[in-house]
Amino acid sequence: MVWQVLEGLSRDSAKRLRFVPGVVYVDEGAACGRSPADRAHTVAEMRLLLQAVGFPWHVVTLEEVFSLPPSVLRCFPQEPVGAVGTYKVAVDSYLQQQHALGPERAGGSPIPAQEGERAGQPCSHDPRGLAGPQPAAQTEALSQLFGSVKTLTAKEELLHTLRTHLILHVARTHGYSKVMTGDSCTRLAIKLMTSLALGRGAFLAWDTGFSDERHGDVVVVRPMRDHTLKEVAFYNRLFAVPSVLAPAMDTRAPEKASIHRLMEGFLLRLQVQFPSTVSTVYRTSEKLVKAPRDGRATGPRCLLCLCALDIDASDSATAFGAQTLDFSQTQPPTPRAEAGSPTEVGSAQDCCQGAGPCRRDDPRARVMEQLCYSCRANMKDVPSFDLLPPYILAEAQLRSQRASQDIQECLVEDSAEDSLTAET
Repeated sequence: MVWQVLEGLSRDSAKRLRFVPGVVYVDEGAACGRSPADRAHTVAEMRLLLQAVGFPWHVVTLEEVFSLPPSVLRCFPQEPVGAVGTYKVAVDSYLQQQHALGPERAGGSPIPAQEGERAGQPCSHDPRGLAGPQPAAQTEALSQLFGSVKTLTAKEELLHTLRTHLILHVARTHGYSKVMTGDSCTRLAIKLMTSLALGRGAFLAWDTGFSDERHGDVVVVRPMRDHTLKEVAFYNRLFAVPSVLAPAMDTRAPEKASIHRLMEGFLLRLQVQFPSTVSTVYRTSEKLVKAPRDGRATGPRCLLCLCALDIDASDSATAFGAQTLDFSQTQPPTPRAEAGSPTEVGSAQDCCQGAGPCRRDDPRARVMEQLCYSCRANMKDVPSFDLLPPYILAEAQLRSQRASQDIQECLVEDSAEDSLTAET
């Protein structure tokens, strides 16, 4: 994809591209269990390749998700050219709050001053100032997070989520309005079948379509979706496109290790016997329509994938309803609720589901209630939510507090209306 863009920007191109591109590389070695020496060797090769391309480039590590601000999980409207970035204003406000709190985070872990400044300020285009060695504490925290996840399927979904958040943060801080990914037709066909198996059928148009507008100010586009993996391999071979190979999380994993590997093997075997398999699945994804049609969903959004929260408020016979019922039954009702005693306005009846602490004080319950069906099913394989990056827990707490405040305001208004009606 980079070579195609480079060719489209040349003067000899029939239809010359009219934008200024930049390249971002995410080092995921810590999540894949690679040694620091191997990671340094891969990053060095990638830097030499990016220097030869000539585009502005940014090398970031996956550990930087532990220094992201909570505003990365919010949807910002598209701004006119020359306007002050709303996202940068939110990041600056977050950094000021962090400095006011002192050297300790809200969760208790220390954050270096340089680390906090790097989270809010765009990095220089000078390659010498990019992607320095990450603190050992962040690398250890990322390794513990992925080491605690039970299944490979959940690991790959979590890796994709954190990578998306990091790329979104880099695009916003550097002023990019579009993010181009190199997903081919074959990869999108596999992703479509995998998303169906993971319960993401409502979000297929966003996950596999040409454009993804769920983030508002940054649009994700997939210009390589019309080319198969074989076509990409032949192009790289015939035009001698340089590449850097790095093992992924599912490298050398058995076929049944995850749903992603199982769907990949299934479709590729069918493609060998029936060459139109991948194209048929891909053409099916083209017919999917976003709801609403402009791609900008209103209402609450999932805390991880940022799609519209496909919650089922009524106790209907759906998979989400059964999952919600199973999650709510993990804590028994309080004796006060069993006795049916009335509660006062502003009490915690709506959030407290058991005799223990309030659910708003439980990080796991606070995060789970703000996830869509697919993300909720995947996060069941994460034993402890305390290992998640702080920006996810902070945004979950903020949303929970806002929802509780709205409920209390509604209860106060209803109580005032009832009193006024009684007096009348």
